[in-house]
Amino acid sequence: MSRLACVRCGALAAADALASDATACACGALLEVLPPPPQAAPEALRARFDARRAGRAGPDRSGVWRYRELVAPALPEAALVSRGEGNTGLYEAPAALARWAGLPEGARWWLKHEGENPTGSFKDRGMCAGVTAALLRGARALACASTGNTSASLASYAALRGVPCVVFVPAGKVTTGKLAQTLAYGARVLEVEGSFDDAMRLVEEAARAFGLGLLNSVNPWRVEGQKAIGLELLDDLGWAPPDWIVLPAGNLGNVSALGKALREARGAGLIERLPRVACVQAAGAAPFARWWAALGSDPAAPFAPEPRPETVATAIRIGDPRSWEKARRELAATQGTCFAVDDATLLAAKVQVDAAGIGCEPASAAAAAGVRRLVAEGAIGPGARVVSVLTGHVLKDPETTAAHHAGARVRVAADLGAIEAAIGGL
Repeated sequence: MSRLACVRCGALAAADALASDATACACGALLEVLPPPPQAAPEALRARFDARRAGRAGPDRSGVWRYRELVAPALPEAALVSRGEGNTGLYEAPAALARWAGLPEGARWWLKHEGENPTGSFKDRGMCAGVTAALLRGARALACASTGNTSASLASYAALRGVPCVVFVPAGKVTTGKLAQTLAYGARVLEVEGSFDDAMRLVEEAARAFGLGLLNSVNPWRVEGQKAIGLELLDDLGWAPPDWIVLPAGNLGNVSALGKALREARGAGLIERLPRVACVQAAGAAPFARWWAALGSDPAAPFAPEPRPETVATAIRIGDPRSWEKARRELAATQGTCFAVDDATLLAAKVQVDAAGIGCEPASAAAAAGVRRLVAEGAIGPGARVVSVLTGHVLKDPETTAAHHAGARVRVAADLGAIEAAIGGL
């Protein structure tokens, strides 16, 4: 049986995590699921995970539920909701991309592409666990606030089980691709006049007032599902942990989940050491990065939200990340770091990832920009092994991508001479 406990004071909120739909402790901090340690030996767990990769039906085909001894083991197998999420590609950086990052001699760099999930982002991993738990607790309708990816994922998984859902999005600040997904899956979309943080406040109030199942990353079951990113990444590498894992950071649920996965994998004996984790924010929406830097000179520095977040990376345009305490704990546990990159740097990184034939949405490119910066600072040295997590698909923000490459579009007359002139330099 999994317990539910506070990440700040350690108070037990529920001896049975499924018995409560609370997301926060009386002290104000978020709650987390504390699963029991797996009973199998590490060798047996690895063999079990390998055997399930051949599964073609049921939970074994999921890149989340394949690891169910470590991911939300309290959820009964017959109730697990799945779209076959996970199983995303781990691509070694092509030579041109490695040169752009300045990768030193003997170093290796992989990109774990979570944009290959069913709805095009890493959110599907957390949503399959969050929706499963919500339905087991009897939720009749589901809700979330979103910058786009969470809403698309929730709408899909709610539709899969025939459950109504309502999503709160900041008006005019969600890309067409993400909004179209959400609408196509049948969600009721409420466009809030304000920021994501305003939408988040409203959905929490609505969940309490109207009995909605809240599926943002404040929901501890969401974090349980997102742990599978780290577990699958380690599995892809033969359980030989990299030196660094670099990922984008907005609401900080992902870094919270990744760190938890790494600690629990070590606790289960699957790995012997923890990789260092770097989370990268956009400079216009970087309250955690600024606070992390301030801690170096003042360990008691208070965390302060960014009241007017603004960045081209809409997926991480969040000024008041709710999981900041969880993220702090995980970065401390992994000897990690957090910093910000400006939009120009982020878009330059996206161009390189896209040109490598891999592609990503703007927020994801923070994970590539972060590697370049860590190399420049000497934190990634010769022989290092590094993984960047790309969180969203290139088609999540088609407007930004098309605008950035407008110069590559050439209108030509419908004759061969014009074609020859247009492609003569190739």
